[in-house]
Amino acid sequence: MSNQVQSQYAPAAGVPLIKSPSLRVPRPIEMPPDIHPLPDSVTAYFVYPFTLEPHVLTVEASRRSTLAAHAARREAYLKAREDEKERRKREALRRIAPGFEPKATPLVPTKRFSGLPGHPVPFNEPASPVGESGGHQRTKSVMEDLVDQLAAMESK
Repeated sequence: MSNQVQSQYAPAAGVPLIKSPSLRVPRPIEMPPDIHPLPDSVTAYFVYPFTLEPHVLTVEASRRSTLAAHAARREAYLKAREDEKERRKREALRRIAPGFEPKATPLVPTKRFSGLPGHPVPFNEPASPVGESGGHQRTKSVMEDLVDQLAAMESK
């Protein structure tokens, strides 16, 4: 088989190759005469100097305390910024609806006067319920109140 390979390229063996002038063979590397050879064992190079240990520990402790202080200051800043946004939002809501507090219970209007002139309902007394059944009391709707007012006007 190697015979076939040689015979296949035999006609091209006499063809001269044209070499590009931009290509060149690099010069061989010469080692300097004063180079330090590696020893047989490199374990001597892996000795840890424990004299640096106190210095490393103090630097690490100060670095950790600095990081903790920066993190606390950042958290305080973010909390203050969030509180300021919440305060501005509440102020905007109070401008629209005075007395509104988002975290409080909803505001419930109290009826101070009845629909009929001359018949005021006391401020602390709740409106009279239609049904007196147990704990749940139903107040008159707007339509029922209107019907009662019209009936009172017709009876006069």
